Formats: sequence, C-alpha cells, structure tokens
Amino acid sequence: MFTGIIECTGTIEKLESTGSNKTFWIKSPISHELKVDQSLSHNGVCLTVEEIFSSSHRVTAIEETLRKTNLHTLQPGSEINLERCMLMNGRLDGHIVQGHVDCTASCSKKDQLDGSWEFSFEFDKQFAHLVIEKGSISINGTSLTCFNVTENSFTVAIIPYTFDHTNIKHIILGSIVNIEFDIIGKYILRKMELEK
Repeated sequence: MFTGIIECTGTIEKLESTGSNKTFWIKSPISHELKVDQSLSHNGVCLTVEEIFSSSHRVTAIEETLRKTNLHTLQPGSEINLERCMLMNGRLDGHIVQGHVDCTASCSKKDQLDGSWEFSFEFDKQFAHLVIEKGSISINGTSLTCFNVTENSFTVAIIPYTFDHTNIKHIILGSIVNIEFDIIGKYILRKMELEK
C-alpha cells in the first residue's frame, strides 16, 4: 500500500522480454536501499523487487499489467515515478493508493499558469462514477485532486515541487498515464451495487 507521495524518479536502463513478460532494470537514488521481495510503486504500479545491483534494481511486469498500464510504452532512458510502500507508524500525506492501476488516460490539455500547471485527462466513461469533484486520484502513482470533472475527463493542478520531482513534467498532449481511482469510492460503489 502506498500514499501517492513520490519519493524519487528512476531511469529505465535496460529492458528484456521473456515470452509475454517485460523485465525492467531501473537506476534510482533508492535502489541500493531496497530489498528483494519488497513491493515498490513504479508509475503507480506495484511491482516486486527481484534483484538489486549497485544503484539499480530489477522488476518484471506480466502481460496483464503491460496491457492495462503505460509500462509497455517505456523505453531505455524513460523516467519513472517510484515510491516505497508506506510505513504504518507515520502520517498519510497523500491518500490510500494500492498500486493496482484501474485504467489509463490520455492527456487532452496542458496549461502553464503563473507558477503552476494544469493538466486535463480523458478516460473511458465506464469509470465516470469513480471520479468526483475535489476527489483523490492517482496519476502515474502521484496523489492528486480532481476538478472540472465530466463523465470522461478531469483536470488536476500541479505545483512546482511536484512538477520538478515527478515524471509529470514529461507529459504532453496525447501522453498515456496510469490511473488508480480512490479505493474508498470503489468499496462504496461495490456495496451499493450489492444492495440493489
């Protein structure tokens, strides 16, 4: 479980394909502190650390993960958001993020304002009931707040710190991002569906 507060970014050093799986070697400032079998969020996708070598670590994404996320678009040199799982003895600064991506979305608008940025994203309207005005959402693993919500789009505002310290700065029109909707909303919706 994660908070959506990105610790750092890493760089894809090497990609290997084995059958329908993809293995990623990622260089990052925290790789040397990781442990094998540890869960780590990569662009909001929870993956297991398989090997550590110096300042790099290795993870594998299976076919289903590649199909449902933007990990299949990564190439050597791509920057990726990283977050270690949360400690239960501290503050929850973002919101509860499981690392289970629900869908991807496409950037439809990017505006640079005076000191901040606004990004708009379009997603499949089958998920409309999971996005609410001023609700939490995870984009590439980053905890953000939605506004200007429609049945298939929303906007987020990005402060300079988040822009500089995540891979959001690389998002352009048409970029595909990973989306995880708020887990609390998903449980409430499930309960309502079962009570019909």
